[in-house]
Amino acid sequence: MSKQLSCSERTTTATTIDESLRPLLIHGLKGIEKESLRINREGSISLLPHPAQLGAALTHPNITTDYSEALLELITPALSDGTEVLNSLADLHKYVCANINDELLLATSMPVGDLRNPAIPIAEYGSSNVGRMKHIYRQGLSYRYGRCMQVIAGIHFNYSLPEVFWPQYQHSMKNIGDLRSFTTQAYMGMIRNLQRYGWLILYLFGSSPAVAKSFIDSRQSAHFRTLEKFDETSYYKPYATSLRMSQIGYFNPVQSTFHISFNSIEEYIRDLSRATTISYLEYERIGTKAGNRYRQLNTHFLQIENEYYTSVRPKQPARSGERPLQALESRGIQYVEIRSVDVDMFEPTGIAIETTRFLEALSLLCLFQPNSGHDLKQHDEISNNALLVANRGRDPRLKLLDNRREVPLRQWALMLCEQMQEICEILDNGNADIPYTCALHQQIEKIRHPELTASARMLTAMRAQKMSITELVLQKSHEYTRYFRNAALDATIKRNFDLQVKASLAQQKQLEATDEIPFDQYLSNYFSQNTSARLLDEFREPMQTTQAPARNGHVEAHSR
Repeated sequence: MSKQLSCSERTTTATTIDESLRPLLIHGLKGIEKESLRINREGSISLLPHPAQLGAALTHPNITTDYSEALLELITPALSDGTEVLNSLADLHKYVCANINDELLLATSMPVGDLRNPAIPIAEYGSSNVGRMKHIYRQGLSYRYGRCMQVIAGIHFNYSLPEVFWPQYQHSMKNIGDLRSFTTQAYMGMIRNLQRYGWLILYLFGSSPAVAKSFIDSRQSAHFRTLEKFDETSYYKPYATSLRMSQIGYFNPVQSTFHISFNSIEEYIRDLSRATTISYLEYERIGTKAGNRYRQLNTHFLQIENEYYTSVRPKQPARSGERPLQALESRGIQYVEIRSVDVDMFEPTGIAIETTRFLEALSLLCLFQPNSGHDLKQHDEISNNALLVANRGRDPRLKLLDNRREVPLRQWALMLCEQMQEICEILDNGNADIPYTCALHQQIEKIRHPELTASARMLTAMRAQKMSITELVLQKSHEYTRYFRNAALDATIKRNFDLQVKASLAQQKQLEATDEIPFDQYLSNYFSQNTSARLLDEFREPMQTTQAPARNGHVEAHSR
């Protein structure tokens, strides 16, 4: 790679992106979804209901809950200015911290405190049909995977190109087909490349190299034997970057028994539809109901589409009562969701602006790089690379596989960063501070000096301050909650948040008052939605399964 330049210097690379596309790239939309556990001052998960001062989790557009009643999810609007996105996330933190009494927001991804099932409340959404469905889905997750896995927090980075980009890009690619199909196909190619290079996100932004002993005690897994003891209450791996994304984090061997193809939107819909329509024996033993009380929505491999976890997901907002796959088939992909970012303990909001800039540039690199599809061996290679980096990404000897060829992690990472330089220059858009180029150079420094990564800094802080992971996390949680409580929230923004709270409570009340059909009928109607007849014919084929060991299955705690 060429000699690194300082942020005050300009880099020059050969032009590879069509000139007509360059001005359009700077208007891409970014959004963030950030999960945070409410905890008490001693570090235990809150057992209190979702605060009424924050509105109704079912209907509030920006402040909701995920798996647990205590697992907040803060959602920013989608904006073209990344700084405004981070400011919006900070405002949400200010409002939340002012309305959770003396509780704290946990400053990391991995939970601490008492993590036995009774200590983790499942989210409640009221008595409406949609609210009951969301709760029962989560109840099913608890039976299938246990509650502890569901309270691991993360950050989702959402990205889309501006609509005006796509006709021009289609023209530059000499494609004369349907624009929506072209756009969806291009997004699927981006997703495949983001999967292929996803290990780089874990290396740079992984922030979970250690876990509390209570996390280990709450779960049964042979993978915990690979951890080393840091102190009496902390376990870690010396070179780990993101245990959250390893076998001890979001992992479920059942989901590694079937393959979801991303080679086209049709294959993705087909495979995911099969997984949500085929019953699984172990889940049949749990049963859908105990008497008249639901235990889970159904006994299928996946209760609903969102139970399937993948590091990157195609997204099309679903309309009221519409299934996500129906939305994708009807209207194509609207944006791409990157789901593998840990909550950064060294950032008050959990994510730095430099991180979002790098992810935006990486997404564009993945759009413009060709990718004709992944076979099962490549799929397995991608999964193995991600697990290797999650467990030992900072090991200087680590090599990854790229199309069955071994490549040192550092060499591959620096090559990708070099390929991103032109994109960062375009996104800088003449700004003298060259913010995207600086963000790129910051990540290059982490590649050259692994001790600069958040995962390494966490272990360094634990050693220097002689603290357990729980003590360090609580220190940061107190610090950031106090910071946001003391930060002034703009009066107009506060007034808008207050109005949203009132509107969400009224909307939930209206939903509960207007449900006209029994819940069983509501569920039947929801699951009767089908994809096209062509795909339904394909459902009759056996679901394709992988022969790889059970190591790449994940589970999502979301239903949004």
